[in-house]
Amino acid sequence: MKLNELKPAEGAVKPRKRVGRGPGSGMGKTASRGENGQKSRRGYSRQRGFEGGQMPLHRRLPKRGFTNIFAPPTKEIALSVISNNFKDGETVSLESLREKKLISSRIERVVVLASGELTRSVTVCVDRVTKGARKAILAKGGAVKEQDVTKTNP
Repeated sequence: MKLNELKPAEGAVKPRKRVGRGPGSGMGKTASRGENGQKSRRGYSRQRGFEGGQMPLHRRLPKRGFTNIFAPPTKEIALSVISNNFKDGETVSLESLREKKLISSRIERVVVLASGELTRSVTVCVDRVTKGARKAILAKGGAVKEQDVTKTNP
């Protein structure tokens, strides 16, 4: 078999259906687009959320909540992440988390969560530690030193 002899399997390729070519083709007049209207026109594509001209659902529902654009970027760190990346006696701080590439350089605050299991005795010096995380750290013989977080809103 040569490259110039290759062809698809029998029945795999059908010829393109030519619509709008008269009544003899079976696809004449409306070219299988139904009756008149917006959808029968050339170039029609429905927009996301369009409901035929009535007020769309996303505009009928009330807006709720907001995002504070002045809030400092915060990252949540689980106890299991600390166990996997720190050794006994090490200090978990903003700088050490950045060195180990667990947080990006733009993160300003860190919150330690009690998800996962802590297997090491570490000193945690971050902005906030949840009650459950504090309990787990102290149970393993570690220490918690929270930084003084002062609000710096412009």
